[in-house]
Amino acid sequence: SSGINAEYGQNYLDANAMKVKLEEAQRARRRAREAQIVIEGTPAKYQPKWFKKQTCDITGDDIWRFTEEYWECKKNMTWDRCPVIYEDEAYVQDDGLDET
Repeated sequence: SSGINAEYGQNYLDANAMKVKLEEAQRARRRAREAQIVIEGTPAKYQPKWFKKQTCDITGDDIWRFTEEYWECKKNMTWDRCPVIYEDEAYVQDDGLDET
């Protein structure tokens, strides 16, 4: 039982480390987009991959609605529109920003 708990604990630590790494990569992509706005003076043309901004019919507020396109990509295993997120140097691939 203690071996299972130790393995679980290590899996948790590994998963948490990966989560932190992915979140920091996401923050770095956002900072790069924000820096591009400062340099160019215009907003970066960023569009979420799986959501579209719409107006709520009831409240009139802006909302982000899931497009369901993810499920089609998953079914067909077509991930070419997604940035590479598990390789250190490639995490900004899909943003159209140079890493240099």
